[in-house]
Amino acid sequence: MSSIDDARARVLELRKLIDEANRQYYVLDRPEITDAEYDALFRELVELETQYPELVTPDSPTQRVGGPPSDAFAKVTHRTPMLSLGNAFDRDEVREFDKRVHRALGDVRVEYVTELKIDGLAMSLLYEQGRYKIGATRGDGYVGEDVTPNVKTIPSVPLSVTIPKEFPQTFEVRGEVYMPKRSFQRLNAELAAEGKPPFANPRNAAAGAVRQLDPRITARRRLDTFIYALDPPGSAKSQEQILERLAQMGFHVNDNRRTHPDIEAVIAFLDDWQEKRHGLDYEIDGIVIKVNDLGQQAELGFVSRSPRWALAFKFPPEQAETVVEEIKIYIGRTGAATPVAWLRPTQIAGVTVSRATLHNEDEVARKDVRPQDYVIIQRAGDVIPEVVRVLKEKRPTSSRPWHMPKQCPECGTDLVREPGEAATRCINPTCPAQVLEHLRHFVGSLDIEGLGYATLQQLIDRKLVKDPADLYHLTKAQLLSLEGFADKSAQNLVDRIEASKATTFLRFLVSLGINHVGWTMAGLLADHFGTIDRLESASVDDLRSIGGVGPTVAEGVHDYFQLPASRALIERLLQTGIVIKQPERREGPLTGKTFVLTGTLSSVTRGQAEERIKSLGGAIGSNVTKKTDYLIVGADPGSKLEKAQRLKVPVLDEAALLALLGQ
Repeated sequence: MSSIDDARARVLELRKLIDEANRQYYVLDRPEITDAEYDALFRELVELETQYPELVTPDSPTQRVGGPPSDAFAKVTHRTPMLSLGNAFDRDEVREFDKRVHRALGDVRVEYVTELKIDGLAMSLLYEQGRYKIGATRGDGYVGEDVTPNVKTIPSVPLSVTIPKEFPQTFEVRGEVYMPKRSFQRLNAELAAEGKPPFANPRNAAAGAVRQLDPRITARRRLDTFIYALDPPGSAKSQEQILERLAQMGFHVNDNRRTHPDIEAVIAFLDDWQEKRHGLDYEIDGIVIKVNDLGQQAELGFVSRSPRWALAFKFPPEQAETVVEEIKIYIGRTGAATPVAWLRPTQIAGVTVSRATLHNEDEVARKDVRPQDYVIIQRAGDVIPEVVRVLKEKRPTSSRPWHMPKQCPECGTDLVREPGEAATRCINPTCPAQVLEHLRHFVGSLDIEGLGYATLQQLIDRKLVKDPADLYHLTKAQLLSLEGFADKSAQNLVDRIEASKATTFLRFLVSLGINHVGWTMAGLLADHFGTIDRLESASVDDLRSIGGVGPTVAEGVHDYFQLPASRALIERLLQTGIVIKQPERREGPLTGKTFVLTGTLSSVTRGQAEERIKSLGGAIGSNVTKKTDYLIVGADPGSKLEKAQRLKVPVLDEAALLALLGQ
């Protein structure tokens, strides 16, 4: 940089890019840049802040860990911060790490432990008296998301462990939740069959599974864990002993670890696993290197965002050159048109790659991808291919920019892109692609097992089913006419379809596939209105009065129920005998009162407090409004406190809440 002013401008630009990448990666589980691109941005920022320390500010991405926790979950304050590791990208950087360690410790023997760097989601698990109590994501490193019931569904997480008598009754373990390759490939195959964009890599698939609001969805994703940290360590004197103790306690500990006498042995381990990693049933993107001795770890200490005694060596991404033979459009359940690059088949790390998602029209334009272009592709997370860049020097002179087609490839209806939206859509509700995806969504929402993609496609092709209501008119004889059905399997499916008629308002509402209404939003609407009739007659103002429902959702829900086709479908479904069970209304001293919680509670988790309020008849809101009866304030409350004071909403601290709850 020619001057500090130039450096300051570049630092601000880098922070903005990194913050947005973190939001896409940690909060939305939908990364828009590759890990290699992110690492390059981060390293450039670190170098500039090192050169110009006066530019370092507390809000710089280099001064914090991870991304902010989602507002959809209660918050958990970690007992000790979950810090991230410094990165190395070549062997010389690993040797330099070793030199720093020896400079700090002096002329002593240093052993290192190497562990595979799992491409998963960092997680902390709290145990009390040997029993699993709280599962939390890393979040921003200090406060994470309470995903206790979801993590409980993972088979390798022990619900109880046997601990030595001298061991503390309360302890915490940390590790990675990951998705095995077989689970990941199965999930993406299901998404592809539904016309939905696949997950970019196993880490984001695992994160999406852990952060489901319905734990049953998490359970179906078949996740696993590797645990590597124990706090407090008890009598363990080294990282090697910690891993051995964790394994003895029943935690899933990775066997592919080794203790090394020096850094050259570590580097040999890196070389070995860079080749061997493709034979694993889970994805790794590097090797974690730790000083083995816990006393030496304590002496080395920490810098602001990472320990001085550990380093993450990251493998370079594997890339290949190929040709985009054509760009095709896939139509999803909501009518979203997703461009997909059909590639000249090429191998990356032993896997033949022939497709790459391009996400949307803007992404194609940003990368300027065209048919017949030579491109560099990369297996993000070593699984899902992505187009990294176009080799424009090889582009044919006859090449022309690609544009989204005007008509839907499935039904010929004009495609529409609303102002402010990234997605282009087919708005024909009877589009064949959308009919299949609507049915898939309906079946999944009502949990009807046995109605997979192939069966639904046969039902559509034979004109036996054109919308969800038709499913309830299917006969055993009709099912027996389909491929893959025998007497017992046909009867089982008829029975499952019949059983799905008894459902909840929440499930029924989700099954309708209303745009912007997933499980969270459906829960708010179901809790507020209670019946489908009340929701159908709600005005936009009625909908907007609900905490957590914004103008886009309110207008979308209102518009859906004004469509004659929507009302006709609901009526036909109810006529088949679907019975929407009324939720149990818990009566108690807090009946009729709405509570909003903000900040961190010390004696109970947010989730526990909310459940206790509900058990006494109270309701939980997500935003402070004039209709809020009480705002419960913990540590670091944020803007909700200011809004409550402005609206003159009564504010209770934690002690007052506990008194109100009778605790």
